[in-house]
Amino acid sequence: MVKEFLIYSPFMSAPTGETSAARPMEEEVTGELGSSATLTSSATRSPDSVTVVADEKSLKIMCKERRKLIKIIQNDPGGVLDESLAQSLITDEDYDNMNTISDTEAKIRKLLIQIQRKGALACQQFLECLETMFPGTNQDLQHPQCGLNQESQTLQAPELGEKGVVNPELELDIQQDKKPEETDLSKERSKAFQDILSRLNLEKHRSRKIRLRDVLEICPEGIKNRIPEALSDLPWHFLRKVMAVNGTARNTSIGHKAPEEEMTDDDKELHIDDNFYVSDAEIKVSLHPLDVLCAVLLYSDGFLQQEILSKMSMCQFALPLLLPALDIHKCILLLWAMRDIVRKWRPHSLAESRGFREESLVLTSLPTISFVRLGSCSFSKSKLLNDVLSPSQQHHNFFIHRDMESGNVLRQIADGLVEISWYFPGGNENSDLFPEPVAVTNLRGNIESQWLQFSFLTEASSAVFIVTESISETEYALLSSLKESTAKYYFILNYKNEKPIETLGFLNKLAPVLKLSKSQLLVKDSTTNNAGFVKKVQSTIGTIMNSSPKTVSLEAMAVMARDLGIQVDEDCQACQCARKCAEDITAEIRDVAKYKREMLRLQGEPWKNLAKVEKELCRMKRQGDMATEDYKSELKQKWLEIRRQQNQCGLTNGLTKFINGLEHLPTMEKHYFLKWMKFSLDNTARGNLSKMREQYKKKCETPGVDRKQLEKLDKLIADSSLGVEHFMRELGQFYEAECSMVKEGKMAESQRQFIHLPAIAADLMLEGFPMELIDGDASNIPMNWVIDVLTHLNIRLEGRSRMVVITVLGVQSTGKSTLLNTMFGLQFAVSSGRCTRGAFMTLIKVTEVVQKLSGCDFILVIDTEGLKAPELTALEDSYQHDNELATLVIGLSDITIVNMAMENATEMKDILQIVVHAFLRMEEIGQKPNCQFVHQNVSDVSAHDQNMRDRKHLLEQLNEMTKAAARMEKQSREMAFSDIMEYNPEKHNWYIPGLWHGVPPMAPVNTGYSESVCELKKYLFEFIKNRSLNRPVKDIPEFIEWLKSLWEAVKHENFIFSFRNSLVAEAYNQLSMKYSEWEWDFRKKMYIWISEKETFIQNQPPEKLERDPLMSLKIEAQGKLQEEEKKLLDNLEQYFKSGASNLNLIEKYREDFKRSANSLKRELESYSISNCEEAIRIQRGQHKIDTIQTGYKQTIEGKVDRLLAECRNRKHKLDNEKLKIEFETMWRKTLSELKLSSLQKRQVVQDMDLQLRKDFENRGSAVNQMLQHAKSLLGYGMNSFTMKKEYLELKWTTAVVEFFLQDCHRKTEELALSLMNECKKYIEEKVKSKTDYDETYCGELLHMVNERLKREDVQKLPTTPSFEVDLKLHILGEAACAFQKMHEDFIKENDPQQRLEKLKPQYFSIFMDLYLEKDESQTRAKDFCYQCLKPALVGYVNKRLGLEIVDNFLSSEQAVEYASRSFFQFSVLKKLLEEMNFDNYVKYISNYEKFVKSWIQKCLIDRYGGKASLGDLEKGILSRIINTIKGVLKNSINQNNNTVSAFLDNFCKELQQDLVISSNSLVGVQFKSTAKIEQLSDNIRTFLLELEQQILTQFNRLELETKLSNLSVKPQDEIFKRVFGCGKQCPFCKAPCEAGGTDHKEHFVSVHRPKGLGNFRDRDSQKLEHSICSSDVVSNREFQTVATAGKYHPFKDYRRYYPDWRIQPDPSIDASDYWKFVFKSFNDQLARKYDAKAADLPRDWKNITKEYALRGLKQGFYLKK
Repeated sequence: MVKEFLIYSPFMSAPTGETSAARPMEEEVTGELGSSATLTSSATRSPDSVTVVADEKSLKIMCKERRKLIKIIQNDPGGVLDESLAQSLITDEDYDNMNTISDTEAKIRKLLIQIQRKGALACQQFLECLETMFPGTNQDLQHPQCGLNQESQTLQAPELGEKGVVNPELELDIQQDKKPEETDLSKERSKAFQDILSRLNLEKHRSRKIRLRDVLEICPEGIKNRIPEALSDLPWHFLRKVMAVNGTARNTSIGHKAPEEEMTDDDKELHIDDNFYVSDAEIKVSLHPLDVLCAVLLYSDGFLQQEILSKMSMCQFALPLLLPALDIHKCILLLWAMRDIVRKWRPHSLAESRGFREESLVLTSLPTISFVRLGSCSFSKSKLLNDVLSPSQQHHNFFIHRDMESGNVLRQIADGLVEISWYFPGGNENSDLFPEPVAVTNLRGNIESQWLQFSFLTEASSAVFIVTESISETEYALLSSLKESTAKYYFILNYKNEKPIETLGFLNKLAPVLKLSKSQLLVKDSTTNNAGFVKKVQSTIGTIMNSSPKTVSLEAMAVMARDLGIQVDEDCQACQCARKCAEDITAEIRDVAKYKREMLRLQGEPWKNLAKVEKELCRMKRQGDMATEDYKSELKQKWLEIRRQQNQCGLTNGLTKFINGLEHLPTMEKHYFLKWMKFSLDNTARGNLSKMREQYKKKCETPGVDRKQLEKLDKLIADSSLGVEHFMRELGQFYEAECSMVKEGKMAESQRQFIHLPAIAADLMLEGFPMELIDGDASNIPMNWVIDVLTHLNIRLEGRSRMVVITVLGVQSTGKSTLLNTMFGLQFAVSSGRCTRGAFMTLIKVTEVVQKLSGCDFILVIDTEGLKAPELTALEDSYQHDNELATLVIGLSDITIVNMAMENATEMKDILQIVVHAFLRMEEIGQKPNCQFVHQNVSDVSAHDQNMRDRKHLLEQLNEMTKAAARMEKQSREMAFSDIMEYNPEKHNWYIPGLWHGVPPMAPVNTGYSESVCELKKYLFEFIKNRSLNRPVKDIPEFIEWLKSLWEAVKHENFIFSFRNSLVAEAYNQLSMKYSEWEWDFRKKMYIWISEKETFIQNQPPEKLERDPLMSLKIEAQGKLQEEEKKLLDNLEQYFKSGASNLNLIEKYREDFKRSANSLKRELESYSISNCEEAIRIQRGQHKIDTIQTGYKQTIEGKVDRLLAECRNRKHKLDNEKLKIEFETMWRKTLSELKLSSLQKRQVVQDMDLQLRKDFENRGSAVNQMLQHAKSLLGYGMNSFTMKKEYLELKWTTAVVEFFLQDCHRKTEELALSLMNECKKYIEEKVKSKTDYDETYCGELLHMVNERLKREDVQKLPTTPSFEVDLKLHILGEAACAFQKMHEDFIKENDPQQRLEKLKPQYFSIFMDLYLEKDESQTRAKDFCYQCLKPALVGYVNKRLGLEIVDNFLSSEQAVEYASRSFFQFSVLKKLLEEMNFDNYVKYISNYEKFVKSWIQKCLIDRYGGKASLGDLEKGILSRIINTIKGVLKNSINQNNNTVSAFLDNFCKELQQDLVISSNSLVGVQFKSTAKIEQLSDNIRTFLLELEQQILTQFNRLELETKLSNLSVKPQDEIFKRVFGCGKQCPFCKAPCEAGGTDHKEHFVSVHRPKGLGNFRDRDSQKLEHSICSSDVVSNREFQTVATAGKYHPFKDYRRYYPDWRIQPDPSIDASDYWKFVFKSFNDQLARKYDAKAADLPRDWKNITKEYALRGLKQGFYLKK
């Protein structure tokens, strides 16, 4: 048989002798008639459960039998209205409103509608009321099933067994078959629950519960803080508010429309004639907060439940302990959900010592006082509890009651809910209510209908307070069954008017049964003062607590609950399995510090030592006298040894289990496992910490205590923190050690054990677990581990990983973690002993809507340890530590929140100094994060206005600090705070009230705090949205690059000059490539312009050249140059606006490129003008020669004409031979008559000698004397120049002289060679031009030498005047020979007789044709093509081909190698590595410029050296100009050209922009021509095809070198300009500068090299120097150079002497492997070459392979492939 209980229902007929008087209702539910207990299904309860039968038809009766009801009520409408008000079925307003209605039926209708709106339970209560007033109502309504047949039931109170549990033996036997009423009851309860779920829109979460990550996901609603507009908004509104620890989270009010829009048809029907009425719409559409809470908790997963209860606990809300039986028809004890709650308090027993206790709530045994209700009650039990638990002047609503917002709404499912709250003392006897903590529970609903929950409370509680207004026989029977209970019972009896005699009688009967004394009855009547009554209850509780009550923990309660058949939330298999796994690990932990030392071995001293070695590698502070590379090598060996030792460590038992847990447990179990680990570790650490603090305190109080003991204990306390992060950190160290072994070749990839770990950690990050970024204990980052975790995360996200990074910085314990937790609902550790160390990052997903608005897929939140931490202040480098942390996280962040507690001005100043320093560093490297200053503990509403002066003062402070930071970072420019970041004092300062509303531990979170944080969050997302429009958001790969480069730079002392970043390098390279394109476009346009102008000048008649066309050409050139410069600058501006990635990082280089553009314009301006001047000068000279020649030609043409006439007049026709004799005779005779005069020969040597002396005329007698003793210039030549001792003058000590002589000698020799090469090139160009010598050539050579000697680097060389004299003598000596020969060749070429002899064949041919009267058009056409057009076309091709070759070369597959200087350097070095040719390396190192030129020349020859390789380019150029010629021929025919001469003049004029057709060559074609113009034109067109082929054939026969030398624009020179750059070399290792443009402020090199490669050696040993300047600049070494005047100077301060050089440390240990490999490969050969001793190289250099060298090269140039 099934045994069940039936409890008295108010709707039953009363037992004999009793009236069924309706009772007033309790608080929260506008009367307990809403009690869901009346709907509890017996069928689904445990065997011990107490059930009640209720009628579900009440609502239907109200609907269907409305007319009958109206008739019944018409008997006494006023009485029914009074009773309805008394029962709280209607409000006072409703009552008054209805009494104004005069029509009785309308009044009744209104009443029925009001009742009906309140739901089925209110209808049932109302029908009970009618049955009481009008007995027999049930029969009249013809619904007998509404009542229960009294005779068919026997009522018996259940009894409690020994432990207060309901005794199954005493249960009432009931028929086995379930009655229809019970089935209906189950359906009704289920229906009510389903109705709530439907209205809250939670049904979809039945199968998939709401997860914590769902709530944390950032959505527009969460940002904008919207008011709920529908019931379906309530769950998410509650969740978001509670996550933000907002005190209004429990409010379930709905935002309403205007009242008239809310009217139902019934309302309108009732209020046809009423202007004013009170609407109940608000109650109708609202839900009770506890109903919402129950529904949300039931459909949240365990982890979300945990977070909800944790946040509720912070808000000091009462927490649900027992959830009513709803979805699974069993009550649920929420033990797991409370596991995360830790509370601190100070019991009075510790008040004197100022100690405190901090414990997990579920483990803390406390006395529990329960409050329950029997029957209905007119005063609020929950409100009473709030008063009892609230300290004076700090009232708080722990429990929801009827006077709170929505507290008056009918409860539908929350009856049976047991809530629990606590009181914790603060150690102040005056203000604490109780000396020790106490738990207080509150059962919602009537204990008659919640007997199971009540039974649980009687067992768990020390005392139970039963609140009632009356006790009936039945209730007496119920209470009598508690006689075996161990709990102490107290009654709170409430009555209004007469004393309840009957109730007092029953209480007297109960006194012996429940062992009641007079003090256990607290009476409250209408005259009782509320405050006094609260004091009385508090006093009673105090008495209970003083009587050593039993204490029970929540864990112990769970055992009791299981005995009663109540489900415990953590009894699920996944949770228990995970608990077992966690306990297997944590059970062996007793002493935390010892466990960490023995079981987590890798992260202790080894990891800290490793961190020290890594930083020492960057800072070299303990280097001593050791050579830099030897010291680095030693450190690297130390580092490897530590890693090797770490790798040899086996996994401890605990760690193996931990890995298995992460690897093999299903996702849900894994999360439980990590939580159990956290709880267990935290509890153990707290226990350890508590004991040690006590020891520390005692030792401190002991006189004469040993300070070392205190320090040891202090360190133990610091080491006593143990969490999951320590286990994860250990895994990271195993992974790091393994990576190191693989990288060093000590382990094969296939042997790896831990390769899968980063993927597991990445999954955890995705699930919202915080990931350690910086290990705060070692102040280091396990870089491989972090990078690989993030890389796997990026893979998991399929590359959709754009994220905005938000960081908080501030002084320790100012609430940084709390701020983030409040803003984003996170779980960063905030409890005592668990302060954040280092930095942790958490990933938060954003919804698709927010993704579109913000441009990011995630928010990455970084929580950092506090700056100015007390435990670090004793350390010397604490400021450095704080600076490192601030620099790193600010550099990684898009938004930095600087958290400042207003009460500590000194610390605020210190933290601002650190933050400003970090922001300055970011500005220098092109990163400009936003900064928000949060001023905490400012609660005044006028704070923002009141603090205007403070903000102004803050800005002044920030400006001062910026200047100070700039000085510390050795920045020369004046800076203000606004220079390093965009700062708006009005928008970027936030005033946030204090976290707690009152005094902890009983203070809730201040609602103002939560609201202010939400406002800040809203602003941040608005900022992110606006910023995403201008700047792309970082993704994970970019974040990784930033992390690597920032950390590498942070480890160096000089951050700004140590910072190197692949993103910056890539962005800079992209800009350099673009600039190179724009620069070439500029050059090309100007070269074409110059070519056109030269052609134009060469086509000008003498009279036009006499008018000095240079001025107009200068103006035109200026216009063209300005136009092209503007175009280039516009391109630059557009590029910076283009949205290309990481442009903000290279913003500071924009000015460099602008200056380079201006410099390019000046260079091209000089080149253009000088070319035009040269062309005009040459053409003027040519005209003079042509003028002389013209006279001679006219004489000859006259003689030819006369000879022709004579020959024609002869009687006999002359044959060809005779004609030839006649012509020869005439020619010789004419030439002899002409008296030809030769061009005047100049003495070039004397002219140059004179100019040289003029150059030195103001240099003093010593120089003049040198010139006097000098030989003739012809006796000098560049090849004969050798360095002499007298060229240098060293004024230092002998030792220094010996050391520097060689250095200065080498530098001076390099200078001389460089200058001579430059001058030699100039001389060769002039000689090739085949023009006459001009004195400007000598002037230009002297100018080139003088300009070079004036340069700052040359001025530092201790050269003597004899060096300059000899150098100029040798240069001008070489030039004099060359120019003299050039001049003589020109005279010879332009000798009048020679030129006339060249014309002789033409004149003879014309003479013959005219005499024989042949068709001359074909001959003239052919002559024109070959004599006139061919030279012009060849010249045209040579002018254009250079440009075409450059364009073609830069669009080839090789183009990328020449795209930027860095790419070129990489390509060259890679090729050299492949070839490993010693001689090539020496050429590269010793004469980089020459090497590059020959390299480019070789590349051009390789590409175009084959036969016809340039054919296509040549053919293209030729075809275009020939097509132009054809077009001109066609147009010329249509013009009125009467003579051949006119036709040809017009033809030449049309082509004068493109071709230079010599007027001299036209003479033969025009002379005595009678050809028809059309025929001539056709013949020219015919010969053009043949001419084209002939020219191409001629080009094809030429060697490539010859072709290149004939070109106007030399492609090798243009490509050289593109990749050579400024030509500066590193002052230490001579590596060439790679900076873009030509006019940059700073020079830099990607990969520096050992100095010995450039012939640097040790002064004493003469061994080649193997140190590398990129290592030296971070070492303690010193250097002495010519620049330092022989004095030693620290390498770290090299910029004092070389301010325009940025020598950065290597980006990694391996970056310089390339040159190390080269050095070790050629060490002996280099020594022989330089006549030095081989270097003593560090041992580890021998292990560097060619593969390592290439990898290092790629790292140095930031190339991934």
